[in-house]
Amino acid sequence: MTIIGLVALGLGTAYLVLACVAVLVWKTRRSGARSALTPPVTVLQPLCGAESGLYENLRSLCVQDYPQFQIVYGVRDPGDPAIAVVERLRREFPSRQIDLVVNSQTHGNNFKVSNLVNMFASARYDVLTMVDSDVSVGPDYLATVTAPLAHRDVGAVTCVYRDVPTARLWSRLGAMYINEWYMPAVLLAWLFGFRGYVSGQTICIRRATLQAIGGLRALANHLADDFRLGELVRSLGLRIVLAPYPLRAGHDEPDAGSLIRHELRWMQTLRVLRPRSFCMLFLSFGLTLPIVGITLAAVDPALASAAWALFGTAALARVVLHAAQRPGDLRLLAADLWLVPAHELSIWMVWLGCFFTSRVTWRGHEFDVSADGDLSLLP
Repeated sequence: MTIIGLVALGLGTAYLVLACVAVLVWKTRRSGARSALTPPVTVLQPLCGAESGLYENLRSLCVQDYPQFQIVYGVRDPGDPAIAVVERLRREFPSRQIDLVVNSQTHGNNFKVSNLVNMFASARYDVLTMVDSDVSVGPDYLATVTAPLAHRDVGAVTCVYRDVPTARLWSRLGAMYINEWYMPAVLLAWLFGFRGYVSGQTICIRRATLQAIGGLRALANHLADDFRLGELVRSLGLRIVLAPYPLRAGHDEPDAGSLIRHELRWMQTLRVLRPRSFCMLFLSFGLTLPIVGITLAAVDPALASAAWALFGTAALARVVLHAAQRPGDLRLLAADLWLVPAHELSIWMVWLGCFFTSRVTWRGHEFDVSADGDLSLLP
């Protein structure tokens, strides 16, 4: 049992240290250089409801330092309150090319993709950037994410992101899921050479590439539409570039139920993408494995010193992961550090729950998810 504990402690510590290295290496990367080529761009931004910070997020795209771009907003419900925000932006920026598409037609069970399909007909330009409505960007965003497309072997550009929670407890826990577990895992895979990550928070792609993979309709029934798009792009022999642009995404969870539903959907997405390795995902669950390891290994006096040294390293790495998402804000670091155990417990609960259900809730609708990731709308 002590040897098993030492192995568990070693695996958990190694993962946390490597995740820290990946995050710190990524933070040393400079923002990509702007390209001399600045082709006209159409931004496609699907909307659903007047979520927290919507006006500020949409406005950040209206003030881009870019010569020519169009913004197409799309809603499925004619009564959607997001329409009023779009109209406000039209009045504020009368010279901007801002179009609004209101269309309830569905093209599959992924309603976000259905919305994008409806919006696509209004796109005027051949470089397309799809951005989620909870994303806030700086004025250099379009110039940065379009620059890699100057290389003909680049098929798509995407970004990692940092969740910025509201003051609610559940929002802060949800942001920790992204900032302190999911994003470090993405960057660790990137550090070891994986270049298949695509985030639906932002995707920049040429119209010709999108058409070559079958258009947006090819994604219209898939839970992980962004990952599926990446697979299809790479099947054309094209690269996916992870742009070093610091995206910020708002995160608002009104209650515990909302948090669990979100995390269950995200975890089910990982199960679909990596069905074989999903059973071993617990190795990445922060301090849980090191705690089990130190409990088993420290009882042996011959191993106690080594066990405690490993555990101290794991704890330090976990604090670094926590602090890396709060640069320069020691007050927030101390304020949320006590939430780390609750966050790691919730990951365990959600991960275990995925073995007992294939259902997810998304924007008020319930779906069953097949082994291939296809969505079936439930009554």
